[in-house]
Amino acid sequence: MIEDDYLYKKGGVAGFGSRLKSIFGSGKFWMRSLGVIVLIAVIYYPAGMAFVHHIDDDPDFSGNYQGGSHAVSTAAGLIDREVNQNRWTANDPFFLPSSALDNMPNFQTGVVYALSRFAIELSDQIGRTRGSSQVDPDLDDAAGLLKFRGDKWVFDPSVSLLPGVTSEQQYRQAIRSLENYNMRLTNGNAVFERRADNLQETLNRFANDLGSASALIDDKVENPSVFDRSADDVFYATKGRLYAYSLILRDLGTDFEQIINERQVAPAWAEMIASLQAAAALEPMVVVNGSADGIIFPNHLTGLGFYLLRARTQMREISNILQR
Repeated sequence: MIEDDYLYKKGGVAGFGSRLKSIFGSGKFWMRSLGVIVLIAVIYYPAGMAFVHHIDDDPDFSGNYQGGSHAVSTAAGLIDREVNQNRWTANDPFFLPSSALDNMPNFQTGVVYALSRFAIELSDQIGRTRGSSQVDPDLDDAAGLLKFRGDKWVFDPSVSLLPGVTSEQQYRQAIRSLENYNMRLTNGNAVFERRADNLQETLNRFANDLGSASALIDDKVENPSVFDRSADDVFYATKGRLYAYSLILRDLGTDFEQIINERQVAPAWAEMIASLQAAAALEPMVVVNGSADGIIFPNHLTGLGFYLLRARTQMREISNILQR
């Protein structure tokens, strides 16, 4: 009786093991599993990318102005829009479908780069009475925070196995610093020097930055290739930079309205904004780095570069007038 029970149990275990082996050891099981994984990937990534993807180049965007500087309000609003409303995608990990996006993260990092340049000008020039005066602490914080790389996620094994500070956290703190500065400015506890030399220097710095951006485009145009996979990276990073400058300079025109009217540069200022907006509005279905005189395969970077250089020339012209 005991021997029979033993044989039954042994046979039961052996039978169960053979059944598992027949299921998991069969080629059909693994082929079906692979098919399910591929099906999920085919649906998950494209659907997720389509849901998240959004190049937000609204030319009429403005911040929630409640006093202070219009340009500072718009800068804070732009960061909030890209980080909190549209979702920051430049640091998304591989298991999120948005990590496969290309154009949107380049556009977003281009926007933040331009805003970081503006924050530097605020802390170095506009937000100080003179060069020997104290730097505004909020503007100094914002300038430093916006320099933070856009691709930092919560985990970075190259630095530490422990959780770290993400790009979004840094940028959200920059929003608070800019809003706090504007609040203090509204209450008369901060400086915003509306002098012609401050506006002139800001334009010169922006023009220099656009010169750097034009060099990146030139490198691509000199080596045209229909199969250039990084041409769209340069295109959308530059587009984001020009878009942010178009909004900041539009609102600096409001902040410095008296100076602009006194020096009679309002028409030239409007033309400069129009050039920047024209560049920011470009959005080809596929960015092609073809030959400059190509018909079938054009070069979209040359079109962007034309508006960039036109806006840069207009900045220089306005700067020369302001110097008189």
